Amino acid sequence: MMTDTSPNGSAAESPSLNILAQYIKDLSFENPGAPRSLQARDKAPAININVNVNANPLSESEFDVILTLSADAKDGDKTLFHTELAYGGVFRVTGFPQEHMLPLLFIECPRLLFPFARQIIADATRNGGFPPLMIDPIDFAQMFTQRMAEEKVRSQVSANAN
Repeated sequence: MMTDTSPNGSAAESPSLNILAQYIKDLSFENPGAPRSLQARDKAPAININVNVNANPLSESEFDVILTLSADAKDGDKTLFHTELAYGGVFRVTGFPQEHMLPLLFIECPRLLFPFARQIIADATRNGGFPPLMIDPIDFAQMFTQRMAEEKVRSQVSANAN
């Protein structure tokens, strides 16, 4: 643990964010129309991607952050493939003010996990017989801001209902 000495002589912990472990919690790939779904087509399929982030405390300074990515490819009403990944990381977070904890857990931690999760999805789709699905970078800060705004509206609606 690193410490800094403040001007008044007391020790203060310097902020630190460490990845202790990364893991696949759940991975699935479905290719329900194979082998027909693998045939060449005139136009690209419609791809829908969903992203979610959750964080759970394991101790006072360790947190389990789960990045969930799911993708569907459809040709009209036919599903070509569906893949879903829950990719986790155990993070040690120390020395940050309490008001920085949620942004760290919901912006910085998933940002660190994303490149690994993206590669797993690309490999799964390629191994399923399709071109690798390369998910565009995700703005986790914007996702977090939107989530906080939704939570605020929910709490206001609940307060007004009571």
